[in-house]
Amino acid sequence: MRAGIGYDAHRLVEGRPLILGGVVVPYHLGLAGHSDGDVVVHAIIDALLGAAALGDIGNHFSSDDPQYANISSLFLLARVRDLLSDHGWQVVNVDATIVAERPRLAPYIQQMRQAVGASLHVGTDLISVKATTTDGMGFAGREEGIAAQAIALIEPIS
Repeated sequence: MRAGIGYDAHRLVEGRPLILGGVVVPYHLGLAGHSDGDVVVHAIIDALLGAAALGDIGNHFSSDDPQYANISSLFLLARVRDLLSDHGWQVVNVDATIVAERPRLAPYIQQMRQAVGASLHVGTDLISVKATTTDGMGFAGREEGIAAQAIALIEPIS
C-alpha cells in the first residue's frame, strides 16, 4: 500500500458558487479558481496522485489550459481514478478535512462523501470528510479563503 497527502486553498470571492466536495453549498461567496475551485476535491486529487507518484493536479490539469476553465472537479477526480487504474492502483480510502470559519458545513458532509465516492467508484464507507475552524486565526479564520487537506491510501489492483 502507498499513502499520499494533498492540500489546497482558494480565496473566497463574490459571483461564484461555493462548491466543496462536489456539492454546491449555499453561501454568498464562492472560491476563486480556474476550475470550479473545489479545494476538497483538489486536495484529494493531489493525495491520490502523490500516493501513486504521478505528480500533482497542475501536471495533469493545467490552469493555463482553457479546456479546464470552470470544469467540475469531480470530473477531474474521475480522470484521476482512471489514471490510477491504468497504472495498476485502486483506492483503499480517503480522509479529507475542510478548514473554514463559515459557512457551517455539517449538513453537507454526507453529500460530499457520496459525491466523492461516486466519482471514485467506491462506497461512502471509504470516504471521510470533516470540517473544522481555526477559531478566527489565519486566512481561513479571517474568512478570506477556505482550505482542505487530504490523505489517501491506495493499493495494487488484485
